[in-house]
Amino acid sequence: MNKLKTLIAFASIALIGAQGLVAQNVQRLTASKSNDYALIYTLPRTLLDITIETEHTLKEPGEFHNYARLKLGDNNAIIKPERSVRVKSVTIVPRGVADPDNRWEATLKGGANPYMIIADNNCPVAINTDKAPDIDTPELPVARAAEPTPLETPAAKQAFTQEMTLGSSLSKRADLAAQRIFELRENRSDLISGQADNTPPDGKSMQLALDNLSAQEAALTAMFSGTTKTYTTVSTITFEPDSESVNNEVFVRLSPVDGIVDANDLSGAPVYISVDIVEQGKLPVNEKGETKAWPKGGVAYNIPGRAVITLTYDNQTIAREEVDLAQLGVTFGLDPKLFSDKKSPSKLLLNPATGAILELGPVNE
Repeated sequence: MNKLKTLIAFASIALIGAQGLVAQNVQRLTASKSNDYALIYTLPRTLLDITIETEHTLKEPGEFHNYARLKLGDNNAIIKPERSVRVKSVTIVPRGVADPDNRWEATLKGGANPYMIIADNNCPVAINTDKAPDIDTPELPVARAAEPTPLETPAAKQAFTQEMTLGSSLSKRADLAAQRIFELRENRSDLISGQADNTPPDGKSMQLALDNLSAQEAALTAMFSGTTKTYTTVSTITFEPDSESVNNEVFVRLSPVDGIVDANDLSGAPVYISVDIVEQGKLPVNEKGETKAWPKGGVAYNIPGRAVITLTYDNQTIAREEVDLAQLGVTFGLDPKLFSDKKSPSKLLLNPATGAILELGPVNE
């Protein structure tokens, strides 16, 4: 069964930068006589942090929408409130968590004083080096608030005259608003042509005057045509694949009012997730094609499998990405002598999301 959990904040891997390990609770475990040269650690299984950016649109009719065509020739005025939402982007980021069923002990006895770096997810990421694994992490979207509508600008207060506000009827107020729109257009034309009575003294002042007239006109026009607000929200949901494929499972739902909601919340339309396994991790073989034997006291690492993750909404594919998953693979071991050899010790870098080998070679290279 796949495990699904909605998170308020994105849980990021605490390994950043090329100069070293930058983490909240990185530990350095050294093999020594005091611990019988044994290091105990846990390899990861892979979760997927799926960040969904949604764009919300709110449309509101203007007070004079019934007069938009008659007074302004506008055939596209908003006539009723509308709310809509769409998926703007999806970002899938693998993340490793300690797998309690994949716990190991490595014996690193020798004269090289070998050590292991444990990240804050309690999984190893390096041996005999403080270098951070070089993992490309995509930039996540940031929620964006709605811009003020033309009716919410300072210029809107200038546009509405007392007579317009206190008009005896809606029709009368609409007449006054339309007349003011045409006056503002004429004033702007006079400024541009230099026929205005009070022409601004310089270009900057001219632009300010023109912008103010345009803002007033936009506010009055919005009373006929209506307003549209657009803002974005960002939600990160953690999905834990297991060792089986998934076909169109309801992942979350998308509500016009609340955006991303739980899969069981029927106020939203379903967003489906599929996991298609394309490759299972396999144990290494020797030149004869025989499975290699586990080295005594070996340093365990994962050989992950691969799967294609697909998200669909409203019969459209909104994300499709191939990822490595530790739980689709196997675990094997490296000869511990590689890391304890006094003359030429090796270093190891592991992928923090999968436990797979990223780099293996001499410490001095």
